Amino acid sequence: MTALIDRILGPRVAPDERARQTLRYGTPGFLLLTARILLLVSLFLPYWHMELQAPQYPDGLHMTAHLNALTGDVAEIDGLNHYIGMRSLYEAAELERTVGVFIMIAFVIMLEFAAYIHTRWSALLVAPVVLFPVVFLVDLHLWMRHFGLNLDPAAPLSNAVKPFVPTALGKGGIGQFVTIATPGAGLILAMIASLVLVAALYFHRRAYLPLVRQQRAKAETAVN
Repeated sequence: MTALIDRILGPRVAPDERARQTLRYGTPGFLLLTARILLLVSLFLPYWHMELQAPQYPDGLHMTAHLNALTGDVAEIDGLNHYIGMRSLYEAAELERTVGVFIMIAFVIMLEFAAYIHTRWSALLVAPVVLFPVVFLVDLHLWMRHFGLNLDPAAPLSNAVKPFVPTALGKGGIGQFVTIATPGAGLILAMIASLVLVAALYFHRRAYLPLVRQQRAKAETAVN
């Protein structure tokens, strides 16, 4: 069992060796720490904005999505969507909003563990965090697509509007309504964290792969 744990954690670096090559061994940990901070800050920031422009709303209607909540003019937008047969926005991504904060906290913990693992297993902990912004946008697109393509045929204006796919990012709309969807500061920070983590994996491999190979060579020599 101890041997298995050692294989997962990888070789340890002696304090004097780490002191001599601070940049080599310190860079991966510093980048992982930076990514953790970015993700924690993103928890308190919006991940997505949507503005709806229409003649009867000169200032527009605004909706903001956090990881765990929808805020803004959601009720007013739902009222307009009701006429074309679209379900309430509160019904979208209910599970995602329930577990979103916990997932982000789990990501931070995973990155903490990744800093102590000096083998390829570290990449397995980092990969889900790197992919998170893409998964968020794909999930958002799929929900909007589902809502736009499954309109209630009994709605007052169902005959006037054909099923459509709302735009998850950028400018879109239908009829006299125009929507502008943009990433929030939280999602931008998560994207930056992903780039930082890619750099962390590069420096992690450069720092520890030679040690892993040396460790394997010694083990093979001992066996022979």
